[in-house]
Amino acid sequence: MAIAVGGVIASLLAPHAAAADNPAEALETPEAVVVIGVSPLPGLGTPVRDVPANVQVYTGKDLGQQRQTNIGEYLEQNPTSVTINSAQGNPFQPDVNFRGFTASPILGTPQGLSVFQDGVRINEPFGDAVNWDLIPQSAISSIQLIPGSNPAFGLNTLGGALAIYTKSGSYYPGGAIEAYAGSFGRKGAGFEYGGKKDKLDYFFTGNYVDDRGWAEHNPSTVQQFFGKVGWQDAKTDFDVSLTLADNTLQGTQTLPLSFFDNIRQAYTFPDQNNNKLAFLTVKGSRFLTDSVILGGNLYYRKYKNENVSSNVNDDFDPVTDPVEAFNDRSVIDQESYGLGLQLTVLGALARRENRFAVGASGDIGKARFTQDSQEAVFTSDRAALATSDFVQDTDARTRNGYYGLFFTDTLSLNKEWALTVAGRYNRAIVKIEDLTGAAPLLNGEHTFSRFNPAVGINFTPSERLTAYAAYNEGMRAPTPIELACADPAAPCKLPNNFLADPALRKVVSRTVETGLRGKLPRDTQWSAAIYRTELTDDIQFISSGGAVNAGFFQNVGDTRRQGLELALGTRWNALTASARYSYVIATYESPFMENSPSNSTADANGAIQVQPGDRIPGIPEHNLKLRLQYDFGNRASLGTNVIYSSSIYARGDENNQDVNGRIPGYVVVNLDARVGVAKGLDLFARVVNLFNKEYSNFGILGENFFTGPNKTFDGANAVDEQFRGPGVPRGAWVGLRYQWL
Repeated sequence: MAIAVGGVIASLLAPHAAAADNPAEALETPEAVVVIGVSPLPGLGTPVRDVPANVQVYTGKDLGQQRQTNIGEYLEQNPTSVTINSAQGNPFQPDVNFRGFTASPILGTPQGLSVFQDGVRINEPFGDAVNWDLIPQSAISSIQLIPGSNPAFGLNTLGGALAIYTKSGSYYPGGAIEAYAGSFGRKGAGFEYGGKKDKLDYFFTGNYVDDRGWAEHNPSTVQQFFGKVGWQDAKTDFDVSLTLADNTLQGTQTLPLSFFDNIRQAYTFPDQNNNKLAFLTVKGSRFLTDSVILGGNLYYRKYKNENVSSNVNDDFDPVTDPVEAFNDRSVIDQESYGLGLQLTVLGALARRENRFAVGASGDIGKARFTQDSQEAVFTSDRAALATSDFVQDTDARTRNGYYGLFFTDTLSLNKEWALTVAGRYNRAIVKIEDLTGAAPLLNGEHTFSRFNPAVGINFTPSERLTAYAAYNEGMRAPTPIELACADPAAPCKLPNNFLADPALRKVVSRTVETGLRGKLPRDTQWSAAIYRTELTDDIQFISSGGAVNAGFFQNVGDTRRQGLELALGTRWNALTASARYSYVIATYESPFMENSPSNSTADANGAIQVQPGDRIPGIPEHNLKLRLQYDFGNRASLGTNVIYSSSIYARGDENNQDVNGRIPGYVVVNLDARVGVAKGLDLFARVVNLFNKEYSNFGILGENFFTGPNKTFDGANAVDEQFRGPGVPRGAWVGLRYQWL
């Protein structure tokens, strides 16, 4: 756990400090963070000057100023090297990409980022997916985005780790209520309430959003609650928190280019996800001596997803297979639990200041996956209307066991130099069991293990300049989804029909990074970094053609992400300005064959040849973010976010040669404003896509089966097209927030 107070070591050595000054509570404060967590577990952290990475930190205050509806929108518009893909067609379910690695709610997406909430890894055990709609933004005190393959953060930390820390009543006393409404029929309300009495503190927040959606058949209902009760004194910090969510989200799917005369229409429907969560976390820390702290957490997480999706029968034939469509209904009923323990020691090594931490963690996940399918026919508006009862396709049970032992040590060689070494041993066990008796090839147990090292050096000749260099390694294990859908002869639809589990190899990442960061006069901060991450035995979802969500998983050899990051932020009196630029080159580095018959260059068997140097789809080469905010005293503010993202290749165009080319780049401008109308009462407003730019940030190749009159089903005359995920059109919302102490 990171510490965000000045004079860190001095405060730790003061055992009789006031309870509110306990450093273990530091990430619950709205103040700027000056110390970074070296692992997710409670500990003493490392000062920013000694961290060999281009870390980014954002506070709850930062999130509150811009008024985004969810955390995905905030990440898209602010941190360097973060981009969004609207593959799911719902604003609460984005793919979040960082340095070309993804944290996505979509099953089957190769997950390359680890995400934590109060030290608990919230990548779901079943597919390592990240459900962004389950994270209440109003509960966030700070976000740390830690790049690279930092081994201390465990599995899936191939390209980075996102650590989210929640608020406490000690640092967020008082209450607030708010309500807003506007475009797309969106109505929202929320509350916060926190306080402290003696050594006890408490914080509660809840949110409700009802949204008809900007497109047809695209409504969302989001209900979130977070509560935390804590007890702390000068030596001990103990918190119990509960996160609840009950969300219903519908997507619009991607659209073929021939549908872009009206981007609000749905390709087919219904497509709906119901997400329910109950997440209980207990965490605590205790100073055993003035320089030794023991910290840990334990948790229980119950998650259930119910999905209904409409799919074209890509084997349609008017004579031999006249079924037009299938409605697939799946349920993921999952529970996970685990614990972690970390010992942190401040001391001296060879008469040099030293910070050492050692820990262990265990995470157990159990899931029951069922999928049913029914035959359907398409109506004139492309609704999949059932013509039969549901028949069970899949009934499987999976179990994950993820275990780790890690250490990290930062040695101050002198006042200018600091050396960091770290390592983690990971062991992952994945079991899959067929419960139908009809798919014995599905049964299996897979074990993956590896020790991942890291080393970094920091040079800080003055308080205004730090230079660093680092090398680190990480790994991810194949998920049950990937292991159960790895047979090229038996492609799967996602959500998956489990069929068989040919062996896949673990993915190993190796990252090299070097950079500079510093401060200039007039409260100006800047940073620059270059990096390269090489993946060995990377796993990709290989399209099988026909349906746009059918295929199989395969180790495709080496892939690479490399790039440059530049950031500058400053303040001139009432004006705050920042610019963040990222340059990312994501490429395949090993040749492989992919079955992509909708690609215009596919051979007679529907295969394309991917060569080293071909770009990985969905990752823009250039991304620029500008933020300007003008404060009219304490009573009002006006801000804007400008986002530029360059073109990307569509999924299925891994050889970069399809005749449709890239999905074009775009520029989007958003506005936010706040005016104090009375004591404690603010009027706020937000506008997205101010100039109503029509753009897309995701693409995939597939067959369009709706080529009949008025875009009706004509399976006998399907055509290959590029499908795109349109971005949100212009929208505006206005609300009121009342806050009291």
